[in-house]
Amino acid sequence: MRSKRRKGRVIDGILLLDKSAGITSNGALQSVKRLYGAAKAGHTGSLDPIATGVLPICFGEATKFSQFLLDADKRYVATLQLGQKTTTGDSEGEVIETREIPDLSDAEVEDCLQQFRGEIEQIPSMYSAIKVDGQPLYKLARQGIEIERKARTVLIRQLTLISRKKDQWIIDIHCTKGTYVRSLAEDIGEVLGCGAHVTALRRHQAGPFVLNQALKLSELENLKLNSDLPGLDGVLQGVSSAVTDYPSVTMTELTAGYFLQGQPVQVSGTERFGLVAVYRETANETVFAGVGEVLDDGRIAPRRLVAAQ
Repeated sequence: MRSKRRKGRVIDGILLLDKSAGITSNGALQSVKRLYGAAKAGHTGSLDPIATGVLPICFGEATKFSQFLLDADKRYVATLQLGQKTTTGDSEGEVIETREIPDLSDAEVEDCLQQFRGEIEQIPSMYSAIKVDGQPLYKLARQGIEIERKARTVLIRQLTLISRKKDQWIIDIHCTKGTYVRSLAEDIGEVLGCGAHVTALRRHQAGPFVLNQALKLSELENLKLNSDLPGLDGVLQGVSSAVTDYPSVTMTELTAGYFLQGQPVQVSGTERFGLVAVYRETANETVFAGVGEVLDDGRIAPRRLVAAQ
């Protein structure tokens, strides 16, 4: 049986989209995929409909490296409304409880925030995208079904208060993957004794990518209207940009040949363990080959490879 040909253009690279509020991450992905006429594309970590900011979208070969962006740290700026709890932990839900907001000193605010720095335990919201028996929790929640969720350990590397009024805080959060800002807001509200929920959320960083690199969908549409496709393609980041935070190793063309065939190879000067970005030398340039892992014996084993050019 002949394999079904994928429709659309073959295109490789990463688009940094500044997602707008009111659209799902998948909706944003589909709009971008249609705009580019791309055969293959995927996003790297959902943003809630109310959330905006950096949403990396991978095309073609870059989709092989999307997991590395999913696993990367994120940075958010969130607006918290104090005094109200909602069904969803954000402003999309119904208010289920209203409490009096205490008068807080700067020291009391800092004491509260300090409790959420470093490793913390979080219970994911029922309105998260975590799947149980193949069903996203948010679908169960919309059916009125609530199930027990296990606490997860996440790391809040930095938690800074940008500004505050009595009923509203704006906070800057640098965290590891899997951190739920809605859950963080609810937990802060419980410590304060008044409840809280998220009213605005903007992702400023995802792995190596920052907000000022990202383009809105309207900007991409203007690019397509006012220039040809190479102009639109020109805003894509290279496939290797997904792992620019990783240590890099450059192999000779001969050594890289074995590596690209799936074999662990020895490279002199490798002194660390873990994942590395691998490049191969060619006659004219140095080309990204994929991601490898340094083994106990010093050899580098392939973990994700780009298709041979």
